Amino acid sequence: MKFDTLAGRNPVDRLSVVGQPHDRFEAKLKTTGTATYAYEYHGVAPNICYGYILGAGVSKGRITAIDTRQAEAAPGVLTVVTYRNAGPLGVGKFYVQRMLASPDVDHYHQPVAVVVAETFEQARAAASLVRIDYARRAGRFDLGAQLARAPVPQQAAFGGPTETHVGDFEQAYSDAEFTVDETYTVPDQAHAMMEPHATIAAWDGDHVTCWTAIQQMNWGTRDLGLILGIPRENVRLISNFIGGGFGGKGTVQSDLVLAAIAAKVVRRPVKLALQRPIMFNNTIHRPKTIQRIRLGATRDGKLTAVGHESWSGNLAGGRTEPTTLSTRMLYAGANRMTRVRLATLDLAEGNAMRAPGEAPGLMALEIAMDEMAEKLGMDPVEFRILNDTKVDPENPDRPFSSRPFVECLRTGADRFGWNARKAKPGQVRDGHWLVGLGMASAIRGAPIARAGARVRLDRSGVLTVETDMTDIGTGSYTIVQQTAAEMMGVPIERVVARLGDSRFPETPGSGGQQGAASVTAGVYAACMKLRQVVAQRLGFDAAEAEFIAGEVRFGGRSMSLTDVAADGDIVVEDSMEFGGLSRQFAIQTFGAHFAEVAVNAFTGEIRVRRMLAVCAAGRILNTKTARSQVIGGMTMGVGAALMEEMSIDKRLGFFVNHDLAGYEVPVHADIPHLDAVFIDEVDPAISPVKAKGVGELGLTGVAPAIANAVYNATGVRVRQYPITLDKFLDRLPVVT
Repeated sequence: MKFDTLAGRNPVDRLSVVGQPHDRFEAKLKTTGTATYAYEYHGVAPNICYGYILGAGVSKGRITAIDTRQAEAAPGVLTVVTYRNAGPLGVGKFYVQRMLASPDVDHYHQPVAVVVAETFEQARAAASLVRIDYARRAGRFDLGAQLARAPVPQQAAFGGPTETHVGDFEQAYSDAEFTVDETYTVPDQAHAMMEPHATIAAWDGDHVTCWTAIQQMNWGTRDLGLILGIPRENVRLISNFIGGGFGGKGTVQSDLVLAAIAAKVVRRPVKLALQRPIMFNNTIHRPKTIQRIRLGATRDGKLTAVGHESWSGNLAGGRTEPTTLSTRMLYAGANRMTRVRLATLDLAEGNAMRAPGEAPGLMALEIAMDEMAEKLGMDPVEFRILNDTKVDPENPDRPFSSRPFVECLRTGADRFGWNARKAKPGQVRDGHWLVGLGMASAIRGAPIARAGARVRLDRSGVLTVETDMTDIGTGSYTIVQQTAAEMMGVPIERVVARLGDSRFPETPGSGGQQGAASVTAGVYAACMKLRQVVAQRLGFDAAEAEFIAGEVRFGGRSMSLTDVAADGDIVVEDSMEFGGLSRQFAIQTFGAHFAEVAVNAFTGEIRVRRMLAVCAAGRILNTKTARSQVIGGMTMGVGAALMEEMSIDKRLGFFVNHDLAGYEVPVHADIPHLDAVFIDEVDPAISPVKAKGVGELGLTGVAPAIANAVYNATGVRVRQYPITLDKFLDRLPVVT
């Protein structure tokens, strides 16, 4: 099915199942511990053995000698895989990191060996017996020291230009009555998902099946095929449940590659998981950015100059962090300039982490907007409303498909009690606590991509939907069931969703906030085809037939779906393909975040007291699961604002706090009750379902809202995340 005209009314618009707050299909499985994650598959492959990865002990250099004899002689050991016996390895398309040092070492904890043994304990013990000698080389580990050698790359991380110009920014900035020119720093951050990377790999001839934790099946089969040098058709990936990913499991990581290689070497299935302390330096992360924001405005608050320059670093050939995405789309301003630069660093690869680009970009832009509002003497909400735009600021001929941004701001301000905010910082006390309110805008792209589904109607009237879409804790199973149930007029209990198998019809998977919009469009297409087949069998007009209460009705006649399939299952498959509407319209999601914080006047301790997110993301498919996604993003935003930072040893070149003891994330005591509401909207330009993604919108804008609240509480501006007490304690106002 092709979607190239604005969506009109269709079966989804009945909203008898879609849009309702259904419980998640897998909720009982997860709460009872019976959902099967990658490392927990039992009986899928006989005679299984275990792999254990040994990471490089240097950050840059070359392996000069490997002695595996003691390890190979240890009890239970089957083999030790190194570059000498692994065979030639390629590189995937999305990540540039090499999954095995061979013999050059690119970064600390890059895999140098995999010990395979009968048990995990034997493999772990034998790994300590592998002796490796290195010739160290000087590396580049400090982004700040590389700024002068950071060129503008040819292409941004996710496509599009790396440098944009509209009007004459420099002249407009020079002429502006009010200006802001500040630099903001966002550190390296880890995905820190609960489930570690894990894989079980088994070969059958020249075909490999892997039970793994991966978000995007289509990328996974492609990249594993490229790395192993086999056709992607020879790769099958199965990932029924994923314990969090945040982009860190977007495609192939070292566990998947090395389990497959080890299984081929020993000719037995291999189970392998990345131990937590190796994950931070072995896999990808959100890279550090240094961002300069320059804003120019008239006395009445109109932005006349908007400039955003950003520096990030990566392995040679790696991607930029596209922090300027939000700046290019969020506010009006006739004269504009954005530019990203990319330095080469010898650290683990920087790549996609929840809302890449927008999340760290807004952490800078939305503080700068607050600083400009203060200089102008304007309320921060009203300043943003004044600079709203209904067209793409870089392309005025391209309107937004929908943009209830101002409604998000006004709704949030009203619900949060924003009018009680004191404009002058440091005015509100609660005992020893300084109390402040802050807010920030949110924007996140609304991509959508070709997605397919297979639908089976069996003789018992049950619909089974198959698609390679994955569920990373977002409720994918449930929205697939809801869409099929709505389309075919059956209760949700009569729909079975089967996900996470690369043999099923292809989708873009869970990533980039495109999964929900894409997969439901694919299910829509398959169900429309099934409706046509059913109607044709009965001699009904497919366009006029109604599918309600498990029946097909037309012209005074009706028949149950059970009877339609009485002679055998009806199976159809289709996909949704997209035309040029995304070029005709700017399609985005919008939101506004509000936060109240308290800062201890003596210790500098920061406590988040309450938060509100107001989101506009097209049709909300399931208000319960969508709210869950938003408050999860808000929680992640608290971590980004106040605690998350991968600390680099700049002498030896590695992330020092590479476990969940040293890398701090929010816990229950850090998070108050969170409120999330949705603006009622549909977007007919996105798909027939009229829904967009929301999981990453819930994160963008949270950290700067907290940062602005800290400033409102204390009068102390911190421009380097995370906002820890060492950065402002000596500047706190004297309290008597």
